[in-house]
Amino acid sequence: MASAPAEVPSHFLCPISLQLMRDPVTLPTGISYDRAAISRWLAAPAPAPAADRSCPVTRVPLPPQPQLTPNHTLRRLIHAWLLSLSPGAEVDEDVAALRAPASGAEVAALLSDAAAARVEALKRLRELVVECEDNRAVLESQDGVFDALSRVVSSGDACSTAREEAVGVLASLRIPEPELVGVVARYSNLGEALTAVLRSSNLQSRANAALLVKSLSEAAWPVWVIGLSQELLTEVVRVVRDRISTRATKAALHALAALCPYGRTRVKIVGAGAVPALVDLLLDNPERRVCELALAALDRLCTCAEGRAELVAHAAGLAVVGKKVLRVSDAASERAVRVLRSVARHAATPAVLLEMAQSGVVAKLCLALRSEQCGLRTKEKAHEVLKLHSRTWRSSPCLSPKFLGLYPS
Repeated sequence: MASAPAEVPSHFLCPISLQLMRDPVTLPTGISYDRAAISRWLAAPAPAPAADRSCPVTRVPLPPQPQLTPNHTLRRLIHAWLLSLSPGAEVDEDVAALRAPASGAEVAALLSDAAAARVEALKRLRELVVECEDNRAVLESQDGVFDALSRVVSSGDACSTAREEAVGVLASLRIPEPELVGVVARYSNLGEALTAVLRSSNLQSRANAALLVKSLSEAAWPVWVIGLSQELLTEVVRVVRDRISTRATKAALHALAALCPYGRTRVKIVGAGAVPALVDLLLDNPERRVCELALAALDRLCTCAEGRAELVAHAAGLAVVGKKVLRVSDAASERAVRVLRSVARHAATPAVLLEMAQSGVVAKLCLALRSEQCGLRTKEKAHEVLKLHSRTWRSSPCLSPKFLGLYPS
């Protein structure tokens, strides 16, 4: 005789899906949800007339990118409850899969198959990582995991699907810096393989590749930087231009900013069309963090003549940078003023100075100088720019008479 189905405690159910939570996470409001359900809720367009997404239970407005904090205590309680069920108790197959996190032996077997580029094994590894933090920790602790996955990515024999799945797993893991450096040293064609994934028609695969390029760019230098191709940089810039997702855009911007300090690579990034892509991104009024990252990358690109030339050549380049001063954050204001200072120092043709006056850039610098919202460093840089060309701008009819008081002849 079959036993009665086990009744799931109500506090183990996700308030959205009303199913047993597989990976409970907590919003800043203190309410826990299943990660997959709340992620879909946050990704969906907010219903009119609400401008922002709110907590489904409390209806408290949430920030644009609310932090999802893993609720390990609740997950352990769910596992303990599942283990307490009698062997004959009826449970859903998906619920039964939650009885325990993946074992080291299971992960090791999947990695062995993954080394042979088996798509099914790679897909299962990616599912395990996404399922919960415990599984990710088990995978990260396995010897040779990063090497095995990187071998699939770099293998010329691996099919495109296997390569994309392996990139997806690597992008989900916390890869220690020594491992990143080792991967770059062992697989010289890794950049070429990531370029292929960045050209994929699968948007999620492109986003995962951008995340992996970010990690490599921030840790595996100078070996990684020396071998970068123009094609890879062009594809990273295309991620910014195509707006695949906020996460992918941030990853691409982080990668560009990390690579910019290297002179030859900086010129390559400019040649890949990064400056107009960044200006167009700023014109779309992105969220605060994306705006700050875009200005940080633009600041570094404008330290070379090629980057400044691209900025002043863009019809909206100077205007949109000036517009971000006092509009986003102090960090964004400082980066914007740094960009304007680079132009004022090294690309100040009469036409550029006139455009800076007519587009409101000079007036914005004057406001920054007087504003309490700007930090001392931002004010110092704004003062430097204004002082450099005060004689030219004093005669401009576009400026307020207050400018004359700041910089008398």
